[in-house]
Amino acid sequence: MAKRRSLQDDATSLKTKVTKSLASSDNPEGDSTIRSLRKRLRRVQRKARTAKRREEQRKSKNVVAEA
Repeated sequence: MAKRRSLQDDATSLKTKVTKSLASSDNPEGDSTIRSLRKRLRRVQRKARTAKRREEQRKSKNVVAEA
């Protein structure tokens, strides 16, 4: 089984792929590959935000439990 990459690594690689695709594309709005890359990027960013919120919530619960 392969190692899982961090969400930040995924986001940075997707950002670079999107920018390269935009630079090489004549019609970026009609390009389905760019659209799918952007959708994947949004999905990864959404996962990273929820993971960050979950971590902050867990930390705040630990502080309240200790007090």
